[in-house]
Amino acid sequence: METRAEDQLIGPLLLARGTIDRSAALRADRAWLERAWADPATRVLIIDNGHTLVRRDGDQVHAVLYAAADAPEGERFLLGVEDGVAYFAVAAPLPGTPAGDVNGRVTVPMSLRDTPDGQPVPAGLRQAGGLLGDRDAGLLVHAVALEAWHATHEFCPRCGARTVVEAGGHIRVCPHDASQHFPRVDPAVIMLVRDADDRCLLARGPQWPEGRLSVLAGFVEPGESLEAAVAREVAEEVGVAVTGPRYLGSQPWPFPRSLMLGFFADALTTALTLDPEEIAEARWFSRADLSRALETGEVRLPPPVSIARRLIETWYGEPLVGDW
Repeated sequence: METRAEDQLIGPLLLARGTIDRSAALRADRAWLERAWADPATRVLIIDNGHTLVRRDGDQVHAVLYAAADAPEGERFLLGVEDGVAYFAVAAPLPGTPAGDVNGRVTVPMSLRDTPDGQPVPAGLRQAGGLLGDRDAGLLVHAVALEAWHATHEFCPRCGARTVVEAGGHIRVCPHDASQHFPRVDPAVIMLVRDADDRCLLARGPQWPEGRLSVLAGFVEPGESLEAAVAREVAEEVGVAVTGPRYLGSQPWPFPRSLMLGFFADALTTALTLDPEEIAEARWFSRADLSRALETGEVRLPPPVSIARRLIETWYGEPLVGDW
Protein backbone atom coordinates (compact mmCIF):
# COMPACT_ATOMS: atom_id res chain seq x y z
CA MET A 1 0.00 0.00 0.00
CA GLU A 2 1.24 3.48 -0.83
CA THR A 3 2.86 5.27 2.07
CA ARG A 4 1.13 8.56 2.82
CA ALA A 5 2.09 11.56 4.96
CA GLU A 6 -0.05 10.28 7.80
CA ASP A 7 2.48 10.35 10.59
CA GLN A 8 1.53 13.97 11.25
CA LEU A 9 -2.03 14.67 12.32
CA ILE A 10 -3.81 17.56 10.63
CA GLY A 11 -4.66 20.03 13.37
CA PRO A 12 -4.12 19.77 17.12
CA LEU A 13 -5.71 17.24 19.45
CA LEU A 14 -7.79 19.84 21.24
CA LEU A 15 -8.18 17.98 24.55
CA ALA A 16 -4.48 17.08 24.73
CA ARG A 17 -3.39 20.68 25.21
CA GLY A 18 -2.17 22.28 28.42
CA THR A 19 0.51 24.55 29.80
CA ILE A 20 0.27 23.92 33.56
CA ASP A 21 2.98 22.03 35.46
CA ARG A 22 0.93 19.44 37.35
CA SER A 23 3.35 19.76 40.29
CA ALA A 24 2.92 16.21 41.58
CA ALA A 25 5.69 16.70 44.15
CA LEU A 26 3.61 19.36 45.93
CA ARG A 27 0.44 17.31 46.31
CA ALA A 28 1.51 15.64 49.56
CA ASP A 29 2.79 18.89 51.11
CA ARG A 30 -0.18 19.91 53.24
CA ALA A 31 1.51 23.06 54.50
CA TRP A 32 2.23 24.20 50.94
CA LEU A 33 -1.36 23.42 49.87
CA GLU A 34 -2.73 25.59 52.69
CA ARG A 35 -0.33 28.42 51.86
CA ALA A 36 -1.24 28.19 48.19
CA TRP A 37 -4.95 28.27 48.99
CA ALA A 38 -4.46 31.39 51.13
CA ASP A 39 -2.43 33.16 48.41
CA PRO A 40 -4.49 35.96 46.75
CA ALA A 41 -2.86 35.09 43.41
CA THR A 42 -4.24 31.53 43.42
CA ARG A 43 -6.97 30.85 40.90
CA VAL A 44 -9.81 28.35 41.18
CA LEU A 45 -11.89 26.60 38.51
CA ILE A 46 -15.32 25.53 39.75
CA ILE A 47 -16.45 22.17 38.33
CA ASP A 48 -20.04 20.93 38.49
CA ASN A 49 -20.93 17.59 36.90
CA GLY A 50 -18.36 18.08 34.14
CA HIS A 51 -19.17 21.76 33.55
CA THR A 52 -17.59 25.06 34.45
CA LEU A 53 -18.30 28.73 33.75
CA VAL A 54 -16.79 30.30 30.65
CA ARG A 55 -17.10 33.72 29.08
CA ARG A 56 -16.68 34.93 25.54
CA ASP A 57 -14.43 37.87 24.72
CA GLY A 58 -14.86 38.51 21.03
CA ASP A 59 -13.55 35.44 19.25
CA GLN A 60 -11.89 34.11 22.40
CA VAL A 61 -13.46 31.90 25.09
CA HIS A 62 -11.96 31.83 28.58
CA ALA A 63 -12.64 29.80 31.70
CA VAL A 64 -13.96 31.86 34.61
CA LEU A 65 -11.40 31.60 37.40
CA TYR A 66 -11.97 32.76 40.98
CA ALA A 67 -9.77 33.85 43.82
CA ALA A 68 -9.71 31.16 46.50
CA ALA A 69 -11.47 33.50 48.94
CA ASP A 70 -14.41 33.75 46.50
CA ALA A 71 -14.67 30.04 45.73
CA PRO A 72 -17.54 27.97 47.21
CA GLU A 73 -17.01 25.11 49.62
CA GLY A 74 -16.28 21.75 48.04
CA GLU A 75 -13.62 19.13 47.46
CA ARG A 76 -10.39 20.76 46.29
CA PHE A 77 -8.13 19.39 43.58
CA LEU A 78 -4.69 20.83 42.87
CA LEU A 79 -4.40 21.20 39.10
CA GLY A 80 -0.86 22.58 39.08
CA VAL A 81 1.32 25.68 39.04
CA GLU A 82 2.31 28.09 36.29
CA ASP A 83 4.56 31.15 36.68
CA GLY A 84 4.23 30.91 40.45
CA VAL A 85 0.42 30.85 40.39
CA ALA A 86 -1.34 27.81 41.84
CA TYR A 87 -4.47 26.53 40.14
CA PHE A 88 -7.11 24.48 41.94
CA ALA A 89 -10.50 23.06 41.03
CA VAL A 90 -13.41 22.93 43.48
CA ALA A 91 -16.28 20.51 42.96
CA ALA A 92 -19.36 22.62 43.75
CA PRO A 93 -22.51 24.08 42.13
CA LEU A 94 -21.70 26.79 39.58
CA PRO A 95 -22.31 30.29 40.97
CA GLY A 96 -25.25 32.19 39.51
CA THR A 97 -26.71 29.25 37.57
CA PRO A 98 -29.95 27.32 38.17
CA ALA A 99 -29.69 23.97 39.90
CA GLY A 100 -29.35 20.99 37.59
CA ASP A 101 -32.25 18.66 36.80
CA VAL A 102 -33.01 15.51 38.79
CA ASN A 103 -30.04 13.78 37.13
CA GLY A 104 -27.67 16.62 38.00
CA ARG A 105 -27.33 17.82 34.41
CA VAL A 106 -26.36 21.45 33.87
CA THR A 107 -28.18 23.45 31.19
CA VAL A 108 -25.69 24.78 28.65
CA PRO A 109 -26.16 27.13 25.68
CA MET A 110 -26.42 25.63 22.20
CA SER A 111 -23.52 27.75 20.92
CA LEU A 112 -20.98 29.71 22.93
CA ARG A 113 -20.35 31.92 19.91
CA ASP A 114 -23.89 33.31 20.30
CA THR A 115 -23.59 34.25 23.98
CA PRO A 116 -23.11 37.91 25.01
CA ASP A 117 -19.54 39.11 25.48
CA GLY A 118 -18.41 38.86 29.08
CA GLN A 119 -21.43 36.92 30.34
CA PRO A 120 -20.48 33.79 32.31
CA VAL A 121 -22.27 30.72 30.97
CA PRO A 122 -21.93 27.02 31.89
CA ALA A 123 -20.21 24.73 29.41
CA GLY A 124 -18.57 21.33 29.27
CA LEU A 125 -15.66 20.01 27.26
CA ARG A 126 -17.83 19.19 24.26
CA GLN A 127 -18.99 22.81 24.02
CA ALA A 128 -15.89 24.66 25.14
CA GLY A 129 -12.93 22.28 24.82
CA GLY A 130 -12.07 23.35 21.29
CA LEU A 131 -12.62 27.07 21.93
CA LEU A 132 -10.57 27.51 25.09
CA GLY A 133 -6.89 28.40 25.00
CA ASP A 134 -4.22 25.86 25.83
CA ARG A 135 -4.03 26.68 29.54
CA ASP A 136 -7.77 26.68 30.17
CA ALA A 137 -8.40 23.56 28.06
CA GLY A 138 -5.80 21.67 30.09
CA LEU A 139 -7.26 22.89 33.38
CA LEU A 140 -10.78 21.85 32.42
CA VAL A 141 -9.82 18.38 31.15
CA HIS A 142 -7.90 17.70 34.37
CA ALA A 143 -10.75 18.96 36.57
CA VAL A 144 -13.45 17.04 34.70
CA ALA A 145 -11.51 13.78 34.98
CA LEU A 146 -10.84 14.19 38.71
CA GLU A 147 -14.42 15.18 39.52
CA ALA A 148 -15.81 12.17 37.66
CA TRP A 149 -13.48 9.80 39.50
CA HIS A 150 -14.18 11.21 42.95
CA ALA A 151 -17.94 11.08 42.35
CA THR A 152 -17.84 7.30 41.85
CA HIS A 153 -15.09 6.28 44.28
CA GLU A 154 -16.22 7.55 47.66
CA PHE A 155 -15.97 4.14 49.31
CA CYS A 156 -13.14 1.68 49.75
CA PRO A 157 -13.51 -1.32 47.40
CA ARG A 158 -11.87 -3.56 50.02
CA CYS A 159 -13.95 -2.84 53.13
CA GLY A 160 -16.64 -0.33 52.13
CA ALA A 161 -15.45 2.45 54.46
CA ARG A 162 -15.80 6.03 53.25
CA THR A 163 -12.45 7.19 51.89
CA VAL A 164 -10.83 10.58 52.43
CA VAL A 165 -9.23 12.83 49.83
CA GLU A 166 -5.45 13.24 49.98
CA ALA A 167 -2.58 14.41 47.75
CA GLY A 168 -4.37 17.46 46.42
CA GLY A 169 -7.27 15.37 45.16
CA HIS A 170 -5.19 12.71 43.38
CA ILE A 171 -5.54 9.91 45.96
CA ARG A 172 -8.34 8.61 48.14
CA VAL A 173 -7.24 6.81 51.32
CA CYS A 174 -9.25 4.35 53.38
CA PRO A 175 -9.06 5.32 57.08
CA HIS A 176 -9.95 1.75 58.07
CA ASP A 177 -7.34 -0.33 56.23
CA ALA A 178 -5.00 2.46 54.98
CA SER A 179 -5.31 1.33 51.36
CA GLN A 180 -4.66 3.98 48.72
CA HIS A 181 -6.81 4.41 45.61
CA PHE A 182 -5.79 6.37 42.53
CA PRO A 183 -7.75 7.96 39.67
CA ARG A 184 -8.76 5.40 37.08
CA VAL A 185 -7.97 5.81 33.37
CA ASP A 186 -9.44 3.42 30.78
CA PRO A 187 -7.32 3.12 27.60
CA ALA A 188 -9.28 2.84 24.37
CA VAL A 189 -7.97 2.45 20.82
CA ILE A 190 -9.60 4.44 18.04
CA MET A 191 -8.59 3.64 14.49
CA LEU A 192 -9.10 4.74 10.92
CA VAL A 193 -8.98 1.69 8.65
CA ARG A 194 -7.87 2.13 5.02
CA ASP A 195 -8.17 -0.42 2.23
CA ALA A 196 -5.88 -1.02 -0.77
CA ASP A 197 -7.81 1.63 -2.76
CA ASP A 198 -7.20 4.16 0.03
CA ARG A 199 -10.84 4.22 1.07
CA CYS A 200 -11.61 4.74 4.74
CA LEU A 201 -14.12 2.81 6.81
CA LEU A 202 -16.75 4.77 8.74
CA ALA A 203 -19.51 3.35 10.91
CA ARG A 204 -22.15 4.18 13.50
CA GLY A 205 -23.47 2.45 16.58
CA PRO A 206 -27.13 1.47 17.02
CA GLN A 207 -27.62 4.34 19.48
CA TRP A 208 -26.68 6.97 16.87
CA PRO A 209 -29.08 8.48 14.32
CA GLU A 210 -28.60 7.74 10.64
CA GLY A 211 -25.88 9.77 9.01
CA ARG A 212 -23.79 10.21 12.15
CA LEU A 213 -20.61 8.30 11.25
CA SER A 214 -17.19 7.94 12.82
CA VAL A 215 -14.20 5.64 12.91
CA LEU A 216 -14.11 2.41 14.94
CA ALA A 217 -13.04 2.33 18.58
CA GLY A 218 -12.98 0.03 21.58
CA PHE A 219 -11.49 -0.51 25.02
CA VAL A 220 -8.18 -2.29 25.55
CA GLU A 221 -8.68 -5.55 27.44
CA PRO A 222 -6.52 -6.77 30.36
CA GLY A 223 -3.24 -8.28 29.21
CA GLU A 224 -3.63 -6.91 25.68
CA SER A 225 -1.32 -4.69 23.66
CA LEU A 226 -2.65 -1.62 21.88
CA GLU A 227 -1.86 -3.13 18.47
CA ALA A 228 -3.69 -6.34 19.34
CA ALA A 229 -6.68 -4.32 20.54
CA VAL A 230 -6.84 -2.49 17.20
CA ALA A 231 -6.96 -5.76 15.25
CA ARG A 232 -9.41 -7.43 17.64
CA GLU A 233 -11.88 -4.55 17.77
CA VAL A 234 -12.01 -4.13 13.98
CA ALA A 235 -12.50 -7.88 13.48
CA GLU A 236 -15.19 -8.08 16.17
CA GLU A 237 -17.16 -5.03 15.06
CA VAL A 238 -17.06 -5.26 11.26
CA GLY A 239 -15.34 -8.57 10.39
CA VAL A 240 -12.37 -6.92 8.66
CA ALA A 241 -8.80 -8.19 9.12
CA VAL A 242 -6.19 -5.44 9.48
CA THR A 243 -2.43 -5.17 9.60
CA GLY A 244 0.21 -2.56 10.30
CA PRO A 245 -1.44 -0.47 13.03
CA ARG A 246 0.42 2.85 13.31
CA TYR A 247 0.12 5.08 16.36
CA LEU A 248 -0.71 8.73 15.61
CA GLY A 249 -1.47 10.37 18.93
CA SER A 250 -3.61 10.37 22.05
CA GLN A 251 -5.86 12.62 24.05
CA PRO A 252 -7.92 12.29 27.23
CA TRP A 253 -11.65 11.79 26.81
CA PRO A 254 -12.98 12.09 30.37
CA PHE A 255 -16.53 10.89 29.67
CA PRO A 256 -15.95 9.67 32.29
CA ARG A 257 -12.35 8.35 32.24
CA SER A 258 -11.08 7.26 28.81
CA LEU A 259 -7.72 7.88 27.18
CA MET A 260 -8.13 7.64 23.41
CA LEU A 261 -5.11 6.25 21.51
CA GLY A 262 -5.35 6.97 17.79
CA PHE A 263 -4.16 4.60 15.06
CA PHE A 264 -4.23 4.07 11.32
CA ALA A 265 -4.48 0.45 10.12
CA ASP A 266 -4.49 -1.23 6.70
CA ALA A 267 -7.32 -3.57 5.74
CA LEU A 268 -6.45 -7.03 4.46
CA THR A 269 -10.12 -7.75 3.65
CA THR A 270 -13.02 -5.45 2.76
CA ALA A 271 -16.16 -7.59 3.16
CA LEU A 272 -18.21 -6.28 6.12
CA THR A 273 -19.84 -8.53 8.71
CA LEU A 274 -21.37 -6.29 11.36
CA ASP A 275 -21.85 -7.08 15.02
CA PRO A 276 -25.43 -5.77 15.41
CA GLU A 277 -24.94 -5.02 19.09
CA GLU A 278 -22.06 -2.67 18.29
CA ILE A 279 -22.52 -1.50 14.71
CA ALA A 280 -25.71 -0.52 12.87
CA GLU A 281 -24.04 0.62 9.66
CA ALA A 282 -20.55 0.62 8.14
CA ARG A 283 -19.40 1.86 4.73
CA TRP A 284 -16.20 2.36 2.75
CA PHE A 285 -15.65 5.92 1.49
CA SER A 286 -13.31 7.35 -1.10
CA ARG A 287 -12.48 11.02 -0.65
CA ALA A 288 -14.91 11.92 -3.41
CA ASP A 289 -17.61 9.78 -1.77
CA LEU A 290 -17.14 11.48 1.57
CA SER A 291 -17.05 14.96 0.05
CA ARG A 292 -20.37 14.38 -1.72
CA ALA A 293 -21.97 12.85 1.37
CA LEU A 294 -20.93 15.84 3.50
CA GLU A 295 -22.22 18.32 0.92
CA THR A 296 -25.65 16.67 0.78
CA GLY A 297 -25.90 16.20 4.54
CA GLU A 298 -26.08 12.43 4.16
CA VAL A 299 -23.10 12.10 6.50
CA ARG A 300 -22.19 14.09 9.60
CA LEU A 301 -18.76 13.72 11.17
CA PRO A 302 -17.60 13.90 14.80
CA PRO A 303 -16.81 17.41 16.10
CA PRO A 304 -13.29 18.89 15.91
CA VAL A 305 -12.76 18.34 19.64
CA SER A 306 -12.61 14.57 19.02
CA ILE A 307 -9.59 12.56 17.95
CA ALA A 308 -11.91 10.76 15.49
CA ARG A 309 -12.26 13.99 13.49
CA ARG A 310 -8.48 14.42 13.39
CA LEU A 311 -7.99 10.89 12.08
CA ILE A 312 -10.56 11.41 9.32
CA GLU A 313 -9.12 14.77 8.29
CA THR A 314 -5.59 13.38 8.29
CA TRP A 315 -6.69 10.63 5.89
CA TYR A 316 -8.68 13.12 3.79
CA GLY A 317 -5.72 15.47 3.56
CA GLU A 318 -7.30 18.73 4.75
CA PRO A 319 -9.81 20.06 7.29
CA LEU A 320 -13.46 19.28 6.70
CA VAL A 321 -16.55 21.32 7.53
CA GLY A 322 -19.65 20.37 9.50
CA ASP A 323 -20.12 18.09 12.50
CA TRP A 324 -22.74 16.54 14.74
